[in-house]
Amino acid sequence: MSESTARTEIESWPEQETGSHKIPGERYTSREFFDQEWEGMWTKVWLLLGRESQFPNPGDWQMEYVGRESILMVRQTDGSVKAFYNVCQHRANPLVDAPKGSVKRFVCKYHSWAFMPDGELNFAPDKESFPEGNPCGKMRLQELACETFAGFVWVNMDKDCMSLKEYLGPIWDAWSRLDLEGWKRTMARSAWLPCNWKVVLDNFNESYHVPTVHQAATPDTDRKKIRGNIDSYYKETRFDLSDEGHNRMIMKGGFGVGSTDKEGNIIEPLAGQLTTWDLDPADFKGRPEATREALQEAKRRLGPERGYSHYAKVPDEQLTDAFHYTIFPNFAVSVWSDGFHLLRARPHYKDPEQCLFDNWWYSSPASIESGKPARGAGAIGELGVEEDVDVTMIDHREETIGPGIEEDVAVFITQQQGFRSRGFKGVYLSEQEKRIRRYHELIDEYIDGRRPK
Repeated sequence: MSESTARTEIESWPEQETGSHKIPGERYTSREFFDQEWEGMWTKVWLLLGRESQFPNPGDWQMEYVGRESILMVRQTDGSVKAFYNVCQHRANPLVDAPKGSVKRFVCKYHSWAFMPDGELNFAPDKESFPEGNPCGKMRLQELACETFAGFVWVNMDKDCMSLKEYLGPIWDAWSRLDLEGWKRTMARSAWLPCNWKVVLDNFNESYHVPTVHQAATPDTDRKKIRGNIDSYYKETRFDLSDEGHNRMIMKGGFGVGSTDKEGNIIEPLAGQLTTWDLDPADFKGRPEATREALQEAKRRLGPERGYSHYAKVPDEQLTDAFHYTIFPNFAVSVWSDGFHLLRARPHYKDPEQCLFDNWWYSSPASIESGKPARGAGAIGELGVEEDVDVTMIDHREETIGPGIEEDVAVFITQQQGFRSRGFKGVYLSEQEKRIRRYHELIDEYIDGRRPK
């Protein structure tokens, strides 16, 4: 595809058929199904874990939890990244218990077995006392499939897995145009939530809830009216399903309630966006809907000279609209022109009614340098960062997980309660929610030993 085509067209994804899965409540509460998911699905898929910029030098490492496993990602002397299960091969003690660090060797705190960053056992006390011989040179940390893309480290517990590029399908090319590897994390809040991880992903697989949960809609509200900085009306939204099982939802940048005063004058935050791109808010009095294409043209014309080099490689719509993806199995991202809103859910190690939820925001280098990073709905960030900010673990009952998202979290918790009820017999989904059904069908296909083609 030529660069000029990439600037003006959004690639089409193939049409997908879904079945009639009822998605019963037990899928969110059953320990038996929880275990089937772990063995049949979680251990067979590519998982987005670490961020490369968090461990740039040889010997630097990062550790993240996924269910009953903790994964150690280590920078090698040749610049590559290897991933290992975070467990000593002697007596199963974890090697690290912090989120990141740097070592010459990983030394187990139990018996001082020492492993090199490449996984080789380098030292074991009393090595001559082992009946099977010196374990050094024989024992290694157990390695996982590991690749890097978009600045993230991805791992797969299945040794016979397909490549990450094949797994991501059309997302690989779309994200490659954005130079995401250079974007920095400007906000990171995480919390343990009392709900199943699928509750989170179901929510971010549809926009049907947006007018009600985020925009205070009532039965009398005109759902066609733009009430925020995105147009979530389903007839204006593009819904796509990929062959690989990932989903895309494109919502137009919209400026409605809160963008104008009673006289029709453009007010903040829209006024600030216009002036940033040399547009006069007064020129759009009474017609905020005209700002979308005007902003696209201004960004296309002025962006490259201001350091927004990726603008030349993306469709016009990418400059104003929300490109929202759900990547199977466990994270959703809203990709804006200069912001990447990551929403990830990881299962608890044994309780199907708990999950670890991440609400993180990444910003492009040019937007950070400008002091005015573009932000999507509900996003917050810190300006002037020189490196990725650390994760803040919060108690969702006492602190906010982030504006906008806290409204989703409140529904996650009450919905989990509903899934326990014998009165819930299964879902009754609209066409705009079909991505939820496909997600659950894909989980079952993995459990049954089938993979996307």
